[in-house]
Amino acid sequence: MINAWHRFIENKELRRFVVLAFIIFVLWMVRSMMNTILLTFILTYIVVNWVHWVRRWIKLSPAIIVIVTYALLISLLYFGITKYLPVLTHQIVKMVDSVMHFYTSDEATALFHLVNQYVSAATIMAQAKHWLTIAVSTLTSVGALAVTFVMSLILSFFYTLELKQTETFSKMFLTSKFSWFFQDVAYFGQKFTNTFGVVLEAQFFIAICNTVITTICLEFMQMPQIFALSLVVFIFSLVPVAGVVISTIPLSLVAYSVGGIRDVIYIIIMVIVIHAVEAYVLNPKFMSSQTDLPIFYTFVVLLVSEHFLGTWGLIVGVPIFTFLLDVLGVKQIKKKGVQMKADD
Repeated sequence: MINAWHRFIENKELRRFVVLAFIIFVLWMVRSMMNTILLTFILTYIVVNWVHWVRRWIKLSPAIIVIVTYALLISLLYFGITKYLPVLTHQIVKMVDSVMHFYTSDEATALFHLVNQYVSAATIMAQAKHWLTIAVSTLTSVGALAVTFVMSLILSFFYTLELKQTETFSKMFLTSKFSWFFQDVAYFGQKFTNTFGVVLEAQFFIAICNTVITTICLEFMQMPQIFALSLVVFIFSLVPVAGVVISTIPLSLVAYSVGGIRDVIYIIIMVIVIHAVEAYVLNPKFMSSQTDLPIFYTFVVLLVSEHFLGTWGLIVGVPIFTFLLDVLGVKQIKKKGVQMKADD
């Protein structure tokens, strides 16, 4: 029995497979806390890398940088909630009113009759009820999301504030009686942090580029509620590949209510051009050949991850899949210069 245990510990591949399976099992058991876990990880990753970047240029104490960063973040959140949230809400209400006003017109009635020839009314009503249920569920979960965000903000603040102390304390597990287990956990943690960082940063910059290009095009088309539409485009652009396509739906609805089928055609052409720019310029530039996945694999990963992780799966599905490719040795990810570690 003892010899079998020692052979298990010495078999690195089998041991790491068991540890990885155990980590997945634990995460599945605490899946109700997944929003807090993922949001805390993302906030912590961003702030830690921000602190490293600032210390390259200004030799300040990490604690001072963290405190100032979170103070600015809270100030921006307060400023955005008190000033821009009412503006965004007003624009969304106006956007919905303009769409509803159009769809009660005679032109929309003729369009519905044409659509009804190919799609049954029962199907349309079923889809309408489905989307209405999603909208009501989203609105009722705003309070829970706010509590989750505040909790994640607090956890990430204390982690980054005491980053060096936390790292020193965590290293004590690497020399304990079960050091092999914690060493494997640290191995997977480092792999995931590196992989997630590469994909997250790339997708964030891609989302910014997509939003800027789309906003310029919408401004040129003189579309209403630019601020609200730009925010919708940015949120959807955080979803790899599929986000650009999904954002076409609300844009087309608003465009059709404003300028008819002509503006819808313009929106479709704009989306095709932006998708081409993302596929042939932005992805090679930001993702590089180390993380670029075929579109088929990307869509399959998004479908599977959305099924298991919900909305978060659309954002973290590709990083998790890339992490598994790295662990399995299918596709190695180059290590980044900045990691979630304290400065020496």
